[in-house]
Amino acid sequence: MSETQSTSNFEIWYNKNYKLLLIIPLALLLISLAYLGYSYQQTGDFIEKDITLTGGTSITLVTLENSFLITELKNYLSEKTTNFAIKEITDLRSGKQKAVIIESPQSVEELKPILEGYLGYKLNNENSSIESTGSSLGESFYNQLRLAIVISFIFMALVVFFLFRSFTPSFAVVISAFADIIMTLALVNFLGMKVSSAGITAVLMLIGYSVDSDIMLTTRLLKRQGELNKNLSSAFKTGMTMTLTSIIALSVALFITQSFSIVLSQIFTILLIGLGFDILNTWTTNASILKWYMETRHK
Repeated sequence: MSETQSTSNFEIWYNKNYKLLLIIPLALLLISLAYLGYSYQQTGDFIEKDITLTGGTSITLVTLENSFLITELKNYLSEKTTNFAIKEITDLRSGKQKAVIIESPQSVEELKPILEGYLGYKLNNENSSIESTGSSLGESFYNQLRLAIVISFIFMALVVFFLFRSFTPSFAVVISAFADIIMTLALVNFLGMKVSSAGITAVLMLIGYSVDSDIMLTTRLLKRQGELNKNLSSAFKTGMTMTLTSIIALSVALFITQSFSIVLSQIFTILLIGLGFDILNTWTTNASILKWYMETRHK
């Protein structure tokens, strides 16, 4: 079968079924909303937060000679405390352990003696670093970041409605961006990822990534002359090139940083998840709504 014939067959299939394709992102959005709602009911919040948002202590143990055995350290801490997280930082080239980070909602005065009891020596500036965040400060910071996301989304929606001045195309852009955020948060929560302040920043960045391809698609279909399917195909090639380029760049960045920077690793991970959902929502949700709108308006 030739490439032209294959393309023609796909176009026929797509023209016949593009409305039905909306069921897929709609179902995922409803599942994501339900999961986040369940999480809120169980924990009082939509996501799991780390100590930068809840308050607590982070102690980084520097590996000077022998590596720390993570399993033994976990077993020891499990006997002394119930709520903690351990992260290992390794050298990118050799894979050798460089440091171990222990995070806990406990205060420095509570967590430090527990670790010293396991290590058998006092923690100082040479063999460790200690960071502490008050619970009220962490909660205040979280509320400010959450408000920033809401305000950013509202202004984004206003700009989109001002640009296109038509409800349906503007709604398609906004609902696609909204779905990107909700689906990403649901998957992040499902994976058990504790979101830091950097993770919230990644969600803010995701709004920009999501709207970028949506606006390009909407502009191509509404303002460019020519056959609708050809304009849609052209927009798809451009949009996928943009998104896949970003995914490749972020994947390389994640591979490089995951061994030494937890903050950057979480940012890149959330962005990659969001871009994956953006492909679905842009080229299924937004594209299908726009095609339906354009064909109805033409008739």
